[in-house]
Amino acid sequence: MKFRYSLILSAALFLLFSCKTVPEKTFSEDSAVSVQQEQQIHSNTIPSAALTLLFGGDIMAHVQNFKMNDFSVIWKDVAPLIRSADFSFANIESPVDDDIPYLSYPVFNMHHEYPEAAIQAGFNVFSLINNHSNDQNLAGIMHTLKWAEETENRYTDSCRPVYFTGLHNKKNEPVDYITIKKDQWTIIFCAVTEIINKNNCKEYMNYVPANEKKRKNFEEHLQKIRRQNQCDLFILSIHAAVPEYVREISESQRKYYYELLNSGVDIVWANHPHVVQERELIGIHGKEFPTKLIMYANGNTISGQRREPKLDSPYGLREYTGDGLLYKVTYTKKEDSSPVILTDTESYYITTYINSASQFVIKYLNDDFIDYLKNTGRNNWSSYISERKKIMEKVKEIKTWL
Repeated sequence: MKFRYSLILSAALFLLFSCKTVPEKTFSEDSAVSVQQEQQIHSNTIPSAALTLLFGGDIMAHVQNFKMNDFSVIWKDVAPLIRSADFSFANIESPVDDDIPYLSYPVFNMHHEYPEAAIQAGFNVFSLINNHSNDQNLAGIMHTLKWAEETENRYTDSCRPVYFTGLHNKKNEPVDYITIKKDQWTIIFCAVTEIINKNNCKEYMNYVPANEKKRKNFEEHLQKIRRQNQCDLFILSIHAAVPEYVREISESQRKYYYELLNSGVDIVWANHPHVVQERELIGIHGKEFPTKLIMYANGNTISGQRREPKLDSPYGLREYTGDGLLYKVTYTKKEDSSPVILTDTESYYITTYINSASQFVIKYLNDDFIDYLKNTGRNNWSSYISERKKIMEKVKEIKTWL
């Protein structure tokens, strides 16, 4: 009980913190057709502005994924949703190096065509940092950075610029971040990993080991970033030192994420388990809308981990690796010093489906897809997906009022 009270007190303090916004006119993005009309906040005296963000999970490339001839097929069904958000976030869980072959577990590599298909689908903000970032040693890191820089430059003047962070060109640089602007919105985005699979090249990575001293130093670093930057939202991607394939969230991890919010972060977007975990919206008691958000894990957006789905037994832990979450949120602010508020959320569960051409493609976990499977005679798949839909819908969005 003592821990809970201290957590509530500290959370209430950070929720009272906000930073001054600086209206700035930048580019105007083409508007895509929304999947669902976003909720708007109206005021008779002060105009308001809305920003939509979409968060996926891990983009992975196993043998079954990269042997496809056309990677755009992966994203065909979900691309309209991805493009409907102002900024759509994903984690690229592999080096990107065209000089060596595609490689799968345990040491990954992908060619640029694979993540480029995700960009064409609409993802435009990427974390490059995770436990596989140094799978191909320093050469892999440098090739990844070169591709990321060239890609950013290619999209700079487009209606949908692309952003990357998490790796460094030089050794021993402090944990860095990028600034993203759209119209009067300013976002700080920082991406780190708490785990690496091997100990080399960590000096080129946003690596924060999961020990008390390093975490405390990192929290102070986040506070410094927030103090030194005028922003509307501070988003932190964290590849977390938590067990893989486990759906439950430990109290110690929950407590740490609250501490990160206390350090000035508005959104904690965590990954690594390869399964979907809950998301938590946090607000001050008595207020209509929350202001803070934790996504504990959004699972795999695309992978080949569920290469042999057990169609007659959809309940095993490995079955969860084929499902993911696309989570769309709407933030609203008034053009004064009022805090930014989270006014709407939309949850879209997705699944990696192996179609009749043996292609691994993303489909929505919904009744329309189940009906399609029934109509095409894939009855084993239809019953499997029906059960997976029920299972995933139990992973809830929770609200905490402090």
